[in-house]
Amino acid sequence: MPKAPTQQFLEIEQIREGVVVLRDKTLRGILMVSSLNFALKSEEEQNAIIYQFQEFLNSLDFSCQVLVQTRRLNITGYLDKLKELEEKQENDLLKIQTRGYREFIASMIKEGVIMTKTFYIIIPFYPSPLEGPKFGAKKTQDQKPVSLTEEAFQRYKAQLWQRMEFLALGLRRCGLQAIPLITPELVELFWRFYHPKEAEFGYYPEIPPELSV
Repeated sequence: MPKAPTQQFLEIEQIREGVVVLRDKTLRGILMVSSLNFALKSEEEQNAIIYQFQEFLNSLDFSCQVLVQTRRLNITGYLDKLKELEEKQENDLLKIQTRGYREFIASMIKEGVIMTKTFYIIIPFYPSPLEGPKFGAKKTQDQKPVSLTEEAFQRYKAQLWQRMEFLALGLRRCGLQAIPLITPELVELFWRFYHPKEAEFGYYPEIPPELSV
């Protein structure tokens, strides 16, 4: 019995113009958010950040999802430069030292000692017939996906980006920077979910030119 393609089990229908379109024609935008070292702040600064974040959450009239992705730090390019430096090194002692340092760094990565965290906020937009299920509630069976014409997509996209801009502004008040992911970055993000091993070593699929925006 032939295996079904992976795409058949994904909820994503397409990614275009920095927007994820799901099979039910609802949209998703994704912001990548910076981090801050809360523990190094003074008590007064910590209280101010907590207050601002509380105000930010209370200002939201739509649901959103916070995603934290933990991965081994990808320093493939750095290791390649070390190897190139090792090969060009004319001093034998320095060559041995460079090789030892490169192997040490590679072993730390292999053992998962160096990790990196990336923070995202996923913002949904439901076209009018589907607007309503919030805070993770499922849509009822009598709600049918609407057709997504080009005109409708552009209108919904504009409203989705308004939400994203509102979120970015609120996070900026908390001392955090947020930028929207464009299409190639969205493709790479979802590709990493299903190919974590390859992503850790810096291997990514070639993205067609039509998806470059």
